[in-house]
Amino acid sequence: MSQLMSQRANIKFCFKLGKTVAETLECLKTVYGDEALEKTTIYDWFKRFKNGQESLEDEERSGRPPTSKNDETIEKVKNLVQSDRRLHIQDMVNVLGISYGSIQNILKDDLGMRRVVQIATI
Repeated sequence: MSQLMSQRANIKFCFKLGKTVAETLECLKTVYGDEALEKTTIYDWFKRFKNGQESLEDEERSGRPPTSKNDETIEKVKNLVQSDRRLHIQDMVNVLGISYGSIQNILKDDLGMRRVVQIATI
């Protein structure tokens, strides 16, 4: 269990014992020291438990899900690089319509590529 999850479990335990947020914060500081969660975070978890939530997991967040890094896009980037090794990342951005950073991550993390520049000697 990660430290974050164990702190959440301890917050839930203190909540069920009827302790206040301040008392819970002191307990966490005693056990975790500087790594203890902030007071506002403890308030948030108390509010969740008061509203009947039992899970210690984070709730789903709204917003656009990541779509640019999937098997299909990775394959497209790989094919572009294989067709022209001198292709710039910006050219791939223009062709694929995904962000510069996403292409950098695909090249580095998924395809294991790194930039190697040979300097011409005179």
